Amino acid sequence: MGDYSLPMKFDRMIHQPSRLAIMALLAGCESADFAYLLKETNLNKGTLSKHLSNLAEAGYIEIVKTFKGKYPNTSAALTPKGRRAFKKYRRQYRKFSKSIDDD
Repeated sequence: MGDYSLPMKFDRMIHQPSRLAIMALLAGCESADFAYLLKETNLNKGTLSKHLSNLAEAGYIEIVKTFKGKYPNTSAALTPKGRRAFKKYRRQYRKFSKSIDDD
């Protein structure tokens, strides 16, 4: 029988679908710029910006603002804390998924 209490232990900062997508994208690379995240997540600029801010406030990502020529460029990267949190989230999710697959 599945352990249906496991999702209650999921990190809510990561579990929200938009932030989960952002974390998954960033886990697969060193860093990603705002335009790439916008394209891959299909979020609008305001929503993406808000979720990036939330993840940064939690200490899960670092946001770096630079210039490419004369144009501003924003990029994001997972922090060590963010990598650990995402690894833990994936482990918990797999455990839950396995517990309900056994039903």
